This record gives sequence, C-alpha cells and structure tokens, in this order.
Amino acid sequence: MMAVGRGLRSLPLPSGFGAAHLIERNLRHHRRHWIIMLSGFFEPLVYLLGIGYGVGSLVPGIHLSGGRTVTYAVFVAPAMMASAAMNGAVYETSHNFFYKLRHQKIYDAALSTPLGVGDVALGEIGWALIRGSIYALGFVVIMTVLGLAASPWVVLALPAAVLLGFTFASVGVATTTFVRNWQDFDLVQLFLLPLFLFSATFTPLSLYPPALQVIIELTPLYHGVDLIRGLSTGILGPGLLVDVLYLALLSTIALVIAGARLRFLLLK
Repeated sequence: MMAVGRGLRSLPLPSGFGAAHLIERNLRHHRRHWIIMLSGFFEPLVYLLGIGYGVGSLVPGIHLSGGRTVTYAVFVAPAMMASAAMNGAVYETSHNFFYKLRHQKIYDAALSTPLGVGDVALGEIGWALIRGSIYALGFVVIMTVLGLAASPWVVLALPAAVLLGFTFASVGVATTTFVRNWQDFDLVQLFLLPLFLFSATFTPLSLYPPALQVIIELTPLYHGVDLIRGLSTGILGPGLLVDVLYLALLSTIALVIAGARLRFLLLK
C-alpha cells in the first residue's frame, strides 16, 4: 500500500480539462463509426438470448444464497451486463489505444500542448469508461424490459458496472503499454476468453472444484459479476463490499502503473 501511495504522489495529475479534450477527440472520431462502437454490446446480448433462454429452458432454476431460486436467464443476465462493461473498456484500451500510441503517435503531439501524461492516461481511460457504461446502460434497459431485473436494487447495477469498466480500462491501458506488436494481443485474448467463460458467468461458483474456485475469486470479472448479480437479484451482503474494494484497489494499482509506463514511453 505504501508503494501505491508513493506511485500516486508521483503520478502527474491531469491539468484542467485536458483529459476532456482527448475524450472530445474520440467522440468526433467515432461519430461516423458509431455502429462499430456497438459491436461489443451485441456479443453478450446474443449470449443472453441464446444461452439464457435457450439453455435456460432446460434448467429448472438456479439456487442462490439465502435459499432463493431464480430462472437461468435472471442468473445469466447480470453476468452478461458485466461482460458488456468489460468489452467496452477492453476494446478501447487494447487495439485502439495501441494504434494511437504506437502508430498514429497522437499522444506525442498532445504532449506538445499544455496536456500532460496524466491527461493522456485519464482521457483514454475516461473514453473507454464511457463506451463500457453505454453498453451497461443498454443492458439495464434490456433486463428491465425482459423482466430479468429481480430487485429494485438493480438501479445500483449501473454504477457497479461503471466501477468494473473503470477497472478494466485502467488495467487495459497499463497492459497495452507493455505490448510490443499486434501479435501480443493474442495473449490478451487468451486471457480474456477463459475470464469470460469461468467467472461464474454461466455456472454458480459453488459448482467448480475448490482449487478452481480460489483462482476464479482472484479475477476482476468475477467480482464484477458477483457485485452486479447481487444487486440485480436483491441478494445483498458484506461480500458485495469486498467486490467493491477489490475493484477499487485493482483500478488504483493499474492507474499508477499506466501513468508510470506512459511517462516512460512518451517522455523518454
């Protein structure tokens, strides 16, 4: 924790509205490509409709803590919402961010203005967060329309998805600063696919072998799924606070690393 604190003190703070200028630049760039922005929303939606209802018709019900039983679609929907928030953040902070950093060199030009490295980091994370939040908002609407929101606490699922998106955006920026070429993203996908499949997205955690449960509980998507699922089903408990603290701590650490790496890459 002391190391994180020192890292935060050494991280150049965004000056004024510098980060907002980068977000505005991304908005202008994507205004004619908005359909591409929605691509990451449709994949979890297809999984929800295909597996949540298709496979769900073969599942009598999922037993949650407190003795409550919900339909399989209600169980899967919060996980797909978390996955949508993750997708929006990861898509922007992986290939798109790498292209702008390594090939377009837009940040070198940005740093010739009053913008600092902190503005660059926060601007790109903020833009990724906006994309992930749009996906999450769409899922809240769909869950409500389809009757998959089993509790009024679902209104807090959106801020929970924003926190998850911020975590993945921070981790995404930090990770991409270590990427050397396009082939390295194959390793990123190799991590994301099992993360999507095994973060209690389609199966309750209790059904996994004990050793695998420990590994799953260390992953960020699991904590996002657990947090959003708890809110959308109304099953609240201290475990949700653990989820929030985990995501907040991971995003803070990733933000420090992202700032340090960007300073090394852009100011060397």
